[in-house]
Order: sequence, then structure tokens, then C-alpha cells
Amino acid sequence: MNVSVRKLSDLKLNNEYLRTDTDVSALMKSVDSVGLIHPVTINADNELLAGARRFQAVSKLGWEEIPVQVVEQDQLVQELISIDENLVRTPLNQLELEKFLNRGREIYETINPTLKKVDISAGDLTTEEKKQQREDEEADEDSFAAVTAEKTGLSKSVIKGAIKRDALASVAVKRARQEGELNATKANEIIKLEKDTQEEVLPLLANKTAKETRRIVAAAKTGGLTAARAECDKVVPMPREYSQMIAPIKRVNKSIGRILAEELKYEGPEQGKINNELVQLRNQLTLYFQMMGVES
Repeated sequence: MNVSVRKLSDLKLNNEYLRTDTDVSALMKSVDSVGLIHPVTINADNELLAGARRFQAVSKLGWEEIPVQVVEQDQLVQELISIDENLVRTPLNQLELEKFLNRGREIYETINPTLKKVDISAGDLTTEEKKQQREDEEADEDSFAAVTAEKTGLSKSVIKGAIKRDALASVAVKRARQEGELNATKANEIIKLEKDTQEEVLPLLANKTAKETRRIVAAAKTGGLTAARAECDKVVPMPREYSQMIAPIKRVNKSIGRILAEELKYEGPEQGKINNELVQLRNQLTLYFQMMGVES
């Protein structure tokens, strides 16, 4: 790569991966204090490939020129450089991360056809298959997931999961995730279906838990939309207040179990507060069981 200087006004910001709307106030202070340590990256046509935040910072500081490094590789490599910049340096939302990882995988595997490819199948695995998958991940050193894990600090399994969600999800599923109607856990289930079936099953998953989603998707896989609807009809809607209690109750029960088993005593300043909360919990539970017709 060649390092030189370009006028800011000559650089073109038409790269789809550039993010020029982030807060660069801290970066501006750093640049103003110690200068620009790393040049931005451009191609031979003066198109900015990497360094949008640095470009933003020096622009706001009133610089007229900026150090650049020029890459001359083909378009795919240039695109991969832009993706790497975003993965390593820029905070991304979940969907952006998944999109960039999957596109990066496509480019990396095109450029390196002989290296290990990321498995993007989404079927259910047996216990033995899961064990083999973990062993394969540990041994993997050259796939896109492996090299990206080194760069970003994300685990290989997280990277693979993100790639699968982008590669296998239908347009409607991605839209539902964008609008907050479907989380990653439920998306991991629905992408086990063909994309046209995802579109049909998606409306059935509204307000369903991950466990209920798993049951509906499993029914769709074996019996199609009719079976999925039948399984959906079996679901008894759970009020949000109940679903929010499950994890805290498990934690409290586990803690109390350990306290009793190990005969842990505490007489510190928080003892009175803890006892008051537990007394209130006991009274609430008594009323709850009376309402439900359950003997406490």
C-alpha cells in the first residue's frame, strides 16, 4: 500500500459500509492532541474504503488534507477491507453485524476457495453432532469465522450464528427483527425452515416465548403450516408478568437452597432489609397460592 496525502474535498464517500453519523468528539480530542496516527484507506478512484470516523473527525477540526493509504486490489478485496473496518472499529447493531459478517464470509470464501468454509446449515443436531461441531470449531484456524474471531474478540460460535441468521432468514423475518418483533433466539428457530415457510409461520410467533416458538417450528418442519397452526392453538398465552418471574424465581430458589444446605449465616447491616423483603415475599406467595387455589 502507498501512503500519501489527499485533499478532503477529493475523497468520495459513496461506499455503502461507511458510517458518517457517529459521535467522534472523543476522537477529535485525540487527533487534535496527537495527530492522526493511522491514515484512512482509499482506492485508486479516491473512494474512501475505511476510516469514516477519522475522516469525520479531521473534517470537523477544519483539516483540508488527510493522510491516505491507497489499495490497488480488486473490488472484492476493497469491499472486504471496508467490512473489516466496521467489524473491528465501529459499534454495530445486531442486524448490521450479521449482514457484514455474512457478506464478509462470502467474499473471504470467494477469494480463498481452498480454505475451510463456514457451515450455514441450520438443522437440529444430535448430541454427538454437537460434540463434533465443538471439536471442529476448536481445530478451525483458517475459516472466515476463525480469522474474524481473532480480529474482533467474538467467539467462532457467535460469528457462525450471526452469519446463519443473515444467510438463512427471509426478508420478512429480517424485517420483524428490525422492528423488534423477533429476537435472535426465536430467529435461530425459524431459520430452520425454508424461506417461503418462514413467511407463513412468522405471524404465528407473535408474543410467543422461545420454547413455544421451538414447538411451532418443529411442527412446521414435520407437518407444514397446518401442523404449525394446530400447535399454535395449543399454546396458552402467558401474561408477561409470569414470564418475567421465571428466571428471578429460579435464582432466588437456588440461593436459598445453598444458604440452607451450607447453613450460611449473615448478620451484617443488610440483614434487616433482606428479612423484610423475604417476609413480604412470603406474604405475597400466600395470597398468590390462595388465588390459584393451591395449598402452600
